[in-house]
Amino acid sequence: MKRNKNNCDLKSCSLCRGCLKEWLPALDINRKTYDFKKGELLFKEGDEVTGIYFLVSGKAKVHKKWGEDKELIVRFAGPGDIIGHRGLGKETIYPISGTALESVSACFIDLDFFHTTLKVNYEYAYNLLMFYAEELQESEKRMRNLAHMSVKGRIAYGLLKLKEKFGETEEGFFAIRLSRQDLASYVGTTYETVFRTLNELASENIIAVADKNISILNQQKLNEVIHFG
Repeated sequence: MKRNKNNCDLKSCSLCRGCLKEWLPALDINRKTYDFKKGELLFKEGDEVTGIYFLVSGKAKVHKKWGEDKELIVRFAGPGDIIGHRGLGKETIYPISGTALESVSACFIDLDFFHTTLKVNYEYAYNLLMFYAEELQESEKRMRNLAHMSVKGRIAYGLLKLKEKFGETEEGFFAIRLSRQDLASYVGTTYETVFRTLNELASENIIAVADKNISILNQQKLNEVIHFG
């Protein structure tokens, strides 16, 4: 982690967009911007919560331990997204970790100032509440999928969620490059299963795969995989 003197533009992240204009000068004074290298932790599961991060650029994964040597990726974050908010509450301990998937620049807001911001900016507090509700709904869907959906269906569902979240490049690939292991941790399966399933989907001309790049060629058929396995 390295301190970056060039802060964000106070327009792009969810916090800046949701705050009162009169609050932005206070936000400008109290924020710090840090740069993280690919693979570097923004915060670690079990550490005390000191503040909240908002991504300025780059992408990160939010993950938690799953057994002794496995992890489960809870969500992915991109520019403008909040990260570390799952540590809010009575027990100010991060229940998850945040790791940079590529070079990341992030604004850091001290926990006490963030609490003050929520009390002053009612609209932002409401939007954050709605965000929590959406996250809860998505978490419940993923738990249902783990229990009732085939592995192939879960992988198909995960691919559609990645496209929905990050969009596509001009070449038609997801605007996020993931390792097979990260994709496996996201859908709750093994590297070997992801590798085999991606090859099957590619052979059926449902997706195209080039190294860490993935493109959906037939979204209708991918939806059928979700529902029928």
